[in-house]
Amino acid sequence: MKILFLDQSGKPGGAELCLIDIAKPYGKNALVGLFADGSFKQLLQQNNIPVEVLRNEAIAVHKESGLIQGLNSFRQLIPLIIKVIKKARQYDLIYANTQKALVVGAIASFFSRRPLVYHLHDILSTEHFSQTNLQVAVNLANRFASLVIANSQASKTAFIKAGGHQDIIEVVYNGFEVKNYHTDASEINNLQQNLKLQGKFVIGHFSRLAPWKGQHILIDALAQCPPQVIAILVGDALFGEQNYAQKLHQQVAKLGLENRVQFLGFRSDIPQLMAACDLVAHTSTSPEPFGRVIVEAMLCEKPVIAAKAGGAMELVEHGLNGFLVTPGEPQELAQVIITCLQETEITATIAKNARINASERFDVASINQQIAQLLSERI
Repeated sequence: MKILFLDQSGKPGGAELCLIDIAKPYGKNALVGLFADGSFKQLLQQNNIPVEVLRNEAIAVHKESGLIQGLNSFRQLIPLIIKVIKKARQYDLIYANTQKALVVGAIASFFSRRPLVYHLHDILSTEHFSQTNLQVAVNLANRFASLVIANSQASKTAFIKAGGHQDIIEVVYNGFEVKNYHTDASEINNLQQNLKLQGKFVIGHFSRLAPWKGQHILIDALAQCPPQVIAILVGDALFGEQNYAQKLHQQVAKLGLENRVQFLGFRSDIPQLMAACDLVAHTSTSPEPFGRVIVEAMLCEKPVIAAKAGGAMELVEHGLNGFLVTPGEPQELAQVIITCLQETEITATIAKNARINASERFDVASINQQIAQLLSERI
């Protein structure tokens, strides 16, 4: 099967990392068409996945955009749509990996007479999207998609609640290359020395800096923990969220935590950094569609504290393979951090359970098999 994958982003986020894993087995029978240039293109090339940037200017429409903005942006998309229609005729299937890719892919599907698959990586609710964008996504999926792949039950439920057809959607969790999460002790020691983490209890937070990702919750919780507990924040501001990043620095200074919080920015050595932590915190204040970071931490055999909402609740069973806390409650988070600090044996057992569980549930080979099976059945 020859597949034309479409993605709006030039930068690698969770949806893009997932796309790499799905496209890789198809080799030269795949092409990833990007709507923006950037580091994601290089990442695809490193994985020997054919890639082409189909548009040089960013698409103006945002998740919160209204009807007028959407219509103006649609006019800008016409040359891109024409290009995608021509490309699609050389492939058996169009695979839209993001919402903007769905808009382009749906129209290209109609004119090229190629089936469309939409991979839903979002919880479609007014918490994250304007009513206009939400309705556009659901209506296009209902009208044009032969199959919608949701990354969690939470994403599937939200899609159906927003008016999506139940008979076109299936849940397939993200897959992971398990061996990529095994780190040498020497690498861990080097990182701990370079970052001055020795003798500390290190909490890692891995996410772009954004209000709904809740780094401020972790900082507030840290202030309630013993002084040997420190945090590394891995990720940076995107999509105009620089003001939030500045507020986090101010919050750290106000609480006198300058020696206990490190801002590491974007990093490519995520498994190694996770291995250098004692604990990984996931603090999203809104429901997460899936939560790649949670599974990655599990595969690194690290205890995870996750916000009890959305996809995270499908990944973590409290007290067995991780911990769940009420979103937006720093005091509750601090209490669980202190428990992990004190109850080392129980916490180590939970981390071991997490690694075994995640290795079995999210192995990329079996996940890709599920997707291939769905494509052969539905397309």
